[in-house]
Amino acid sequence: MILSTTDFIQGENIQTYLGIVTSEVVYGSNALRDFFAGIRDVLGGRTAAYERVFEKGQQEALKEIESRAARLGADAVIGIHVKTDTINIDEHGVLMLITATGTAVKL
Repeated sequence: MILSTTDFIQGENIQTYLGIVTSEVVYGSNALRDFFAGIRDVLGGRTAAYERVFEKGQQEALKEIESRAARLGADAVIGIHVKTDTINIDEHGVLMLITATGTAVKL
């Protein structure tokens, strides 16, 4: 399966557009990780714990989009867009949301 952010695959012809495929990955916040991220906010610098969470989430979202495209009989997913966001639950809780969207195609 080819996954691409481009609208075409160089050297390949798209035979059929099978439809839009999406995936969503949601992670809850973690009190210890939030504490250390807060310290980083004061001191400056990168927050590696959250970077790892988003990296893992993006990989999981891409795996899910690949799985959903495969069920449609696709050879590739083109035009992939990955977005990260947060969902506020209340004044103390936040969920991290990673979504991926693309077009499943048959080459």
